[in-house]
Amino acid sequence: MSGLNASLGYFVALVIFAAFVRTLLKKWPRFSFMLEFASSFMLVGCWLEVLTIVEVGEWAGGLGPDVTVTMLLVVLLSHGVISGAASGNPSVSLQKFLQLEASALPTLLALVAQFLGAHLAIIVAVYYWSLELTDMHMIKNLMASECSTSLQVSLLQGFFTEFVCAVIFHLIHLSLKRRSALIRVPLIAALLTFLSHTARRYTSGFVNPSLAYGLTFHCPGFTYLQYALVYWLSSLTGMMLALLLYMGHIPRLFAKKLLYFQKTRFRSPKGEKGEKKKM
Repeated sequence: MSGLNASLGYFVALVIFAAFVRTLLKKWPRFSFMLEFASSFMLVGCWLEVLTIVEVGEWAGGLGPDVTVTMLLVVLLSHGVISGAASGNPSVSLQKFLQLEASALPTLLALVAQFLGAHLAIIVAVYYWSLELTDMHMIKNLMASECSTSLQVSLLQGFFTEFVCAVIFHLIHLSLKRRSALIRVPLIAALLTFLSHTARRYTSGFVNPSLAYGLTFHCPGFTYLQYALVYWLSSLTGMMLALLLYMGHIPRLFAKKLLYFQKTRFRSPKGEKGEKKKM
């Protein structure tokens, strides 16, 4: 249990940091893109610790799969509550850009902030493991340079898995966008937990390019280009297909709808109907 207590303390520290950044930036809305930095930092940092429990917690700390799934769900719930409008997900930021809800510069700043947050989360996590507060973290510190990749299938299978997960995630995300946070946050957290658990033996179903960068890009087994193909290109194409299916078109690219053509109903004047009956 000492290992679990240390992990919980680490989670709480990251949540407090993200909440502090959100509170601080209320005074400076011009730097609101930094919310994406804090959101990505919190998500990647917490998920790295969840992976630590998955990899070594079962035999080093007696923590089973039920604990890891529960902790992941709690992490995603906390992330949804603390981050608010910030997603920490480049695919979601690009989706807003394609929907004409954000301009180019704020979108670019959000993307840069998300990947910087993910990179900083890696640095902080490695330092945290180096403290070796528990046996689990001591083992993880020894394994840090030789982490196991989340991509456990071929590139084609990996691309298809992440693509399907991205389509499902973005379709549900779009449909819940206007709903209350009390409904949206738990459902999105449960969905991401389900996708991650279901795709665990394939790609882990991250559906988040910056999250995938923080969790598996530095692990040996594949090149950066191969990882980008599976985790970045698939998420982008899956998001665009979901947007096309949901809206019928992509506003940034096509003004007219490509799907769901609206039927036009013509009503003939009453006078014309009367004349037809007489004839």
